[in-house]
Amino acid sequence: MGDRLSYMRICVLGAGAIGGFVGARLAASGLETSAVARGATLAALRQHGWRVLSDQEGLLEAPVRAVGDASELGEQDLVVLAVKSQSLEAALPSLTPLLGPDTVVLAALNGVPWWYLDGFGGPCEGRRLASVDPGGRIAAAVPTRQVLGCVVHMSCSVPEPGVVRHVGGRGLILGEPDHSDSARVREVAALLEQAGFEASVSDRIQRDVWYKLWGNMTINPVSALTGATADRILDDELVLGFCHAAMREAAAVGAAIGCPITELPAERSAVTRKLGPFRSSMLQDADAGKSLELGPWSARYGRSAPWWAWPPPASTPCSD
Repeated sequence: MGDRLSYMRICVLGAGAIGGFVGARLAASGLETSAVARGATLAALRQHGWRVLSDQEGLLEAPVRAVGDASELGEQDLVVLAVKSQSLEAALPSLTPLLGPDTVVLAALNGVPWWYLDGFGGPCEGRRLASVDPGGRIAAAVPTRQVLGCVVHMSCSVPEPGVVRHVGGRGLILGEPDHSDSARVREVAALLEQAGFEASVSDRIQRDVWYKLWGNMTINPVSALTGATADRILDDELVLGFCHAAMREAAAVGAAIGCPITELPAERSAVTRKLGPFRSSMLQDADAGKSLELGPWSARYGRSAPWWAWPPPASTPCSD
């Protein structure tokens, strides 16, 4: 396996905080990587390569082939998909030239992804989320059979184009949407472990996606609305009470769809508090005037029906 991994064609689409960190560590482990980027990020990657700053390791630099046109790269073995969820549809013209029939797409996105209900089972199986994938264009371009789900547990930021600041964490949870224990999920997990990540394989990746959403669905939007760092939110009794009430409701939804949460909101907040006065990714986007990941964080069939309310009204675009 090691020999084959060393010749893999690996491309990062979304060379920001998470994509840049993953790409840099893969390249530093000896794997050739490429990136599709634009503007100042593209210029920085071409001039300096991957660059990561961390308190633990100082400056990490690694080579990368950076292009503005994905067609220059052609089909890849592995695509690390790390664009913001709300930007994925617009990124499809850059993604599709990278996809061959056997390309694996490691979907490292926040919120409920387009593939979430494929392989889910039960009444939700195979439904389409209009707020996540309007018209089903993402699902048509990126079939679920090529996707590996990925839940990211790390904190990174971009202080300037082409530079990633790694704050903490190296956790990556991988899983097949159909819950199978495939050779490819084990292989990609091994590749990431080789690159220094704490990679694990889940037999129910949808639960891991839901758990992360459950932990982030309050801190992130509240921070964007208030401009407050996480510690200030946790220290405000009224705001924290609101967050915990929302988390209890989301836990009930999770239990109803087969993604139960056994942890209490206060226990999750205690974990968040250990991360210190961090600025959430949504707050960073709000401060930068960027669009926010609202659709995948509050996924709905249509304007009138939440996606977990089945069967959905006949007027909502929820079916294939």
